[in-house]
Amino acid sequence: MFGRVKPLDAIIATAERKSLHRSLGGFQLMLFGIGCVIGTGIFVLTAAGAQKAGPGLLLAFAIAGAICIVAALCYAEIAAIMPVAGSAYTYTYATMGELLAWTVGWSLILEYAVAASAVSVGWSGYFTGTILKEFLGIQLPVWLSAGPLALGGAPGGLINLPALIIALLVTWLLMLGTRESAWFNAVLVAIKVAALTAFVVLTLPQAELSRFNPFLPAGMFGGFGTGVGAVGAAATIFFAYVGFDAVSTAAEETKNPQRNVPIGLVGSLAFCTLFYMLVSAGAVGAIGGQPIMGPNGVPFPAGSEELARQCALPQYQEYLVCSHEALAHVLRVVGYGTVGNLLGIAAFVALPSVILILLFGQTRIFFVMARDGLLPEGLAKVHPKWKTPYVVTAITGVVVAIAAAFLPVGKLADISNAGTLYAFAMVAIAAMILRRRMPDLPRKFRAPALWLVAPAAIVGCLFLFVNLPFAAMIVLPGWGLIGLLVYYAYARSHSHVGRGVVEVHEPEYSDLEPDIPGIADRGRD
Repeated sequence: MFGRVKPLDAIIATAERKSLHRSLGGFQLMLFGIGCVIGTGIFVLTAAGAQKAGPGLLLAFAIAGAICIVAALCYAEIAAIMPVAGSAYTYTYATMGELLAWTVGWSLILEYAVAASAVSVGWSGYFTGTILKEFLGIQLPVWLSAGPLALGGAPGGLINLPALIIALLVTWLLMLGTRESAWFNAVLVAIKVAALTAFVVLTLPQAELSRFNPFLPAGMFGGFGTGVGAVGAAATIFFAYVGFDAVSTAAEETKNPQRNVPIGLVGSLAFCTLFYMLVSAGAVGAIGGQPIMGPNGVPFPAGSEELARQCALPQYQEYLVCSHEALAHVLRVVGYGTVGNLLGIAAFVALPSVILILLFGQTRIFFVMARDGLLPEGLAKVHPKWKTPYVVTAITGVVVAIAAAFLPVGKLADISNAGTLYAFAMVAIAAMILRRRMPDLPRKFRAPALWLVAPAAIVGCLFLFVNLPFAAMIVLPGWGLIGLLVYYAYARSHSHVGRGVVEVHEPEYSDLEPDIPGIADRGRD
């Protein structure tokens, strides 16, 4: 059952024979990582993190960032060895076999597709609230701006039209080309970094130490399945880092990937971790970040109806935890209302870059799984002009857009985290296996002290997983069970490795797909 390990040389040969166009440099890769990481987490989830951890939000960002950094070092070492699309899925295939690789690829849907839908809904909130209502005086009807179910079980609408439209627009951009997407992303990254830098400059001088006391009102650990406390907040805030691994999915489209992929991974993550801690310190220090406690001394659940009722009371309306646009709210409270509105505009403009990178990662995972035969191979077709996997990009984008339009995805950050944590842990295991099995393999980047870094990543991921809300924890095994049914019903019998095909590109495909200059026709060993 675990014996179908794809040979490392076959993985690299497959990518060389039917590769994606290499157009990205190290700086663009780092911007890709920053573009996805700095987004919904810091703009939307800051209030939810403060409700769980209080001023300990600063510590929550540090905990989540530290776990991501040790995972990124494992990613960087393997990505330098295997500079191909597929990320954690491909790495697992080369070390632990097809079945576990399938489970990783399947779990990554929870990371990328669910998160892309959630970010689309977050963008819709900024568009309808800040742009249409505040600046244009237009009130979009609820039936056009919300799915059938809203947050907290409140009555919803018919369709979230802005979320649907932005997901489809980003999908179209991704189909046009990776280089074009990268430049678009670079512009949006500049806007986000400038906006958050202005926030830090304006709030840190007004920070007071008294607002950090008590630092951990809900404690360090909130208890199993509660999702509160500093660690519970870290499990949610982890969503703010989701996406840096999308850098590794771009390895096949990167120039000199052995050098540039580690730069993109570690560089983007280190930058974002430091930035997040400064922003959270400014937010809490300027207006305070104490949670609203329930009668049992435990914070009301973030996003719950109970918390919404408390936030409607006059004494809580200026609390950080009651804001749907936390950073803009902080600036308004401290007297920078105009800058706060501008920051809201920056979030509205920049969030599409997060959707772009999440969709990018999802489509590249599907592309490689299709190239391996585990999904229908028509999904792996590359457009002759755009040089992108246009079929799988279009299908994924439509599914994400429909989910954003109709499903209650506002609370799905924890669910997205569950799939991500599983993938991160598997990459750390794969790094250790490769070091043991192939110690002499050329490594242009070696993770320092892998004997410590990889186990730390595994334990850290497990640690955050058990501190997710219980409902989010049970989604992963349930989703995995569905994946196993799909694997045994279709993927296992169509797998190229299972059929003894070393080179996965079938000769008959040349009749179905136009020749692409510079890329050899597909063949079979």
